[in-house]
Amino acid sequence: MSFESIRALVNEDLSATDRFIISKLESNIPLVRQMIEYVLSCGGKRVRPLLLLLSARALNQNVENHVDLAAAVELIHTATLLHDDVVDHSSLRRGHKTANIIWGGDTSVLVGDFLYSRAFQIVVDQKHPAITEIFANSTHFITEGEIMQLTNCHNPDTTEQFYFDIIHRKTAKLFEVSAQFGAMLATDAEPQVHAMRDYGMHLGMAYQLIDDALDYAPSSDQTGKAIGQDLSEGKTTLPLIHAMKKSKGADLDLLRSAIKEGSSKELQNILGIIESTEAIKYTSDTAKHHARKAREALAAIPATPHRKAMEELSDFVVERSY
Repeated sequence: MSFESIRALVNEDLSATDRFIISKLESNIPLVRQMIEYVLSCGGKRVRPLLLLLSARALNQNVENHVDLAAAVELIHTATLLHDDVVDHSSLRRGHKTANIIWGGDTSVLVGDFLYSRAFQIVVDQKHPAITEIFANSTHFITEGEIMQLTNCHNPDTTEQFYFDIIHRKTAKLFEVSAQFGAMLATDAEPQVHAMRDYGMHLGMAYQLIDDALDYAPSSDQTGKAIGQDLSEGKTTLPLIHAMKKSKGADLDLLRSAIKEGSSKELQNILGIIESTEAIKYTSDTAKHHARKAREALAAIPATPHRKAMEELSDFVVERSY
């Protein structure tokens, strides 16, 4: 099943989510409208709202309020992207100029805050105390992950465990709550809610691992970002951690120096080291482990086309090239 086929199962819900987002982002400030329209028009796979919608539909075909919450998680995701691009001084995302390049960092941060506040308004409007509490705790957790990543930049001594903690917080958590919220709207059965939560967490881990592997892919045509961008930002991701573990002498010195300096000037040599240490395969295998754990979590969910699509989504996440 292709990604388009997975989306097709909830295409009506996804269209409704986009319409709901647009309706909630109305503003009398022209710049806000202009920036938001630009950011939304730059695409994106909408994986997080897709995950929430599939989770809800897999457990209850008559679920309500799922579109509202799908919009909220997408707004949080978009806000974090705006903030990330400012922090990382990124110039390219999904093949388009980033908002901070066009309008400046100050404006991007404030519009990101605008999206955060709208997301919270949407969640509070649901009048679902448990979801509101989880949402509040999760956004705090996600922000901690971003701060951990920022303060850990240019650190060649980053451990695998610390790296996993960062990606759990900054990426996997929003996947986790997306799947969990869908289930919470659909059923009161805690084992199924917990199963969906675990599925989302492992899917999110796999997703970020593949993202970090793709940063060292031969071409940025599909990923929409420059090759070695993480290295130039001083981010010590799993491919580099594994490459350093397997390297010694001049190769190890080169990797450590590049991370400390946030420099990709020796990128071709670094790519050679990454290839020779099979760091991309190691990262991909780790992602596949999490994808398998995600699939296993779905054993507690009744067999439906939507559950099948979630199984296929775990395959897509680790097989994708963008």
